[in-house]
Parts: sequence; structure tokens; C-alpha cells
Amino acid sequence: MIKPLIAPSLLAADFANLQRDLDLINRSEADYLHFDVMDGVFVPNISFGFPLLKAVHEHCKKPLDVHLMITDPDRYLEAFAEGGASTIHAHYEACPHLHRTLSRIRELGCRAGVALNPHTPVSGLVDVLEQIDVILIMSVNPGFGGQAFIPHTIQKIAGLKQFLQTNQCPALIEVDGGVSLSNAQSLLNAGADMLVAGSSVFNAPDPLVAITQLKNSHLPLMA
Repeated sequence: MIKPLIAPSLLAADFANLQRDLDLINRSEADYLHFDVMDGVFVPNISFGFPLLKAVHEHCKKPLDVHLMITDPDRYLEAFAEGGASTIHAHYEACPHLHRTLSRIRELGCRAGVALNPHTPVSGLVDVLEQIDVILIMSVNPGFGGQAFIPHTIQKIAGLKQFLQTNQCPALIEVDGGVSLSNAQSLLNAGADMLVAGSSVFNAPDPLVAITQLKNSHLPLMA
């Protein structure tokens, strides 16, 4: 089996020791660094902006997986691309012209991602599948780290996997929210390709080991 892509979430890092945590990510088996952007409007929290993105981009050797939890993301796509984003996820719920948004992200040289809140069905993507590189399934309600995983997400991912296969779409499935070793294998078995993990990495006794364990969570559990 192919190992999953792992994206530790910067939201759970120690901001007083950010250089230390970035060095840790650089030395780890992580594939991406997940960068959450919140505006206090689309979600009830405020997180990072352009100055931090540029600073992280200068010091992080991993591609930046930028998740825009903001209203009117089209206004800022160029700035996030210029700031170092490798992937830009815009929320389905925040984009009245999603086809245009995804097309513009690709024009800027980034992978185009679309994020779905827990209540949003995957069927709404049928008319934009050709513009999507990654589908980010929220397994918590967006806005805060450390929330409990929503169990129905596993069924939703399985349905999305079948939906993509039926429509011959190669988009990757990414999962964000409450991901840990306790549910990683179930998520991967359902069809997930990429796991975003915040608290389960940065709050672990050894974050490097936690990342390696997630990277190998596709393997059968040992008796």
C-alpha cells in the first residue's frame, strides 16, 4: 500500500518556539505543513496572515498546504500564492463562483483544493471536478484546533472515494480535524490520501515519532 501524505498543522505548534517546531517538521517524515487562515467571519476565530506565511515559507522545507477559512477568498489568492502556498484550499461554502476560484488557483501555479464543512455533501462538486486537485474533508467544524473527530466522516470519505472513481477524477482526499492514530487507519481504509494532524503531533511526547507513526498507519496493526 502507498503511504499516506502527512501534513502537521501549524495551528497546534508552540508559537513561542516556532523556529524549533519548524526545524522539527523539516527533519520529520511529513510531506506538507498545513497552514490555517481564519478571518473571524467565516469561522469564529482569527489565526494567521501574510507576514507569518512568508516567514514560515522562508524557514520550512516542506510545501505549504494553505487552508483558507475566510469569506471572499478570491480577493487574496494572489497574495497567498506569492507568499509561498503550494496548495490553496478555498471553502465550497465561501465561493459563489467556485469554478472561477479553482481555475484561478491553478493559474497562479498552486494545487487547487476545495474544502467541505461536515454538513456539506460531496455531490455539489460534480460540475467542478476537472478543476480540483485536492478535496479537503473537514472532520470537525472549522475554526478551532483540538476538537473531537466526527465519526460520520469515515462514511463520507468512503462515499467521496466512490464518487471520484465513478467520475474518473484523480483528485486526492485530504482529512482535517481530530485525526490521530486511533482513527487514521479507518480514514485511510475509507479512501483518504492525506491526513492533517495538529494536536496529535505537537502535543505528543515525541512529535517526530508521532509523524512517523501516522506515516505508517496504513500498515496492518500488529497483534
